[in-house]
Amino acid sequence: MAAIDGLVSGIKTGEYIDSLITLQSGQQSLLVQKKSTASALVTALQALNTKVASLAEHAAKAAKPESWNAVKAAVTQPGTSGTPGASATVSAGAQLGTLTFRVDAVAQSQASLVALPTTFASEKPSFTITRGGETVTVTADSTSVPDIVEAFNGAGTGVRATAVKVDKLDVDGNPTGESTYRLQVTGTETGGRNAFTIAHDGGNLALDTVREARDAAITLFPGTPGAQRLTSPTNTITGVLTGVDLTVTAETAADAKPLTLDLTRDDSTVKSLASGLVANLNVVLSEIASRTKSTTSTSEDGRTVVSGGLFAGDAGVRMLQQNMLALGSMPVDGVSPADVGIVIQKDGTFTFDDAVYTAAAAKDPDKVAAVVQGVAARLSEAAKTASDSKEGTITTAITGHQDAVKDLTERITAWDERLAARRAGLERMYASLEKTLARMNSQASYLSSYLANDQKQS
Repeated sequence: MAAIDGLVSGIKTGEYIDSLITLQSGQQSLLVQKKSTASALVTALQALNTKVASLAEHAAKAAKPESWNAVKAAVTQPGTSGTPGASATVSAGAQLGTLTFRVDAVAQSQASLVALPTTFASEKPSFTITRGGETVTVTADSTSVPDIVEAFNGAGTGVRATAVKVDKLDVDGNPTGESTYRLQVTGTETGGRNAFTIAHDGGNLALDTVREARDAAITLFPGTPGAQRLTSPTNTITGVLTGVDLTVTAETAADAKPLTLDLTRDDSTVKSLASGLVANLNVVLSEIASRTKSTTSTSEDGRTVVSGGLFAGDAGVRMLQQNMLALGSMPVDGVSPADVGIVIQKDGTFTFDDAVYTAAAAKDPDKVAAVVQGVAARLSEAAKTASDSKEGTITTAITGHQDAVKDLTERITAWDERLAARRAGLERMYASLEKTLARMNSQASYLSSYLANDQKQS
């Protein structure tokens, strides 16, 4: 088009066509704007849905009575200021209580020195390791000490070996001035059942014990008629009490007092259930508020323009906000959440008053737990209803806006095709007009020339 743009008519037909297309593309521009808004709303709703789902998860945990049975364990030894020879870990089911015990033994693995034969019947000697009733045979690539060590250190042998350089002795046990090697073989697992023997050519090799394999052992209620002994092949003795494991690290001295295991309420953990509930609730409310508030801008003609946030006209989000505010502040069995530290503010947010919570928990921990559980149960149900991955109200809204984006994309594409066809038609029309004008100008020139020549001849 540019090659014949107004060449004959002098009209800038390209600019004229662009203006016509711009006028006719107004509808498409509106569709593009709607798509942009719908896409932004999808992104905003997805972000909100993630935060609501997080609230549902935390609230569901805080609503469970068992979550409020959090117990912590501490092992102490009266009369000492150092680290006790044991520690404890707790899991689900642990209950409040106290237990006294002594550490009688710490589990250890066997370590022995092995005197290798001076000669071997085979260039590739074999050794049989018997451990816990099972045997493993290893074969060295040669009679060299490094190859024998490598054979013992193979996978599945249950031992680790290293060569120790020692003085060679004569028949009277005196040093000869020469050196030789012995193997130090150490079991890879602790416990008496993991003691081992080593055989070669059908006979057991002599083992000089460095350390015996033994189980860990403790005595419960030492010095009383109810004393009980517990053993374990490892230093962790599981299930000493329901949901409690003990790990021993040092024996209790004979003249020392027994160790004491105290299982007490884990106040910091249960407090985090309440404070975390408030924090997650505020995240949701802040997300809604930030995307609802209006913004002010100035138009080209100087007018002040107030624009609502993405959620400003969303009735579903507004209802969710109002519901969360109500559920977080409504009384539970006549007790206000504010009485246990969950306080609603004038700006529509919540704060966790640590001092109020701590005082209430010290006075009546069961009452505090009941109130927080009640609030959490309400919020959990509402948050789950909104964020459910299949039928949640927010999820449904997201799907609806995604469908709208898809539809708008198809309509915009259709407008692209329509406008392209319209432009092509206008370009053909104006090109044809230019050609027609060119022919007419050519004919006019011919007639003018013809008439001029005719007048000269006459």
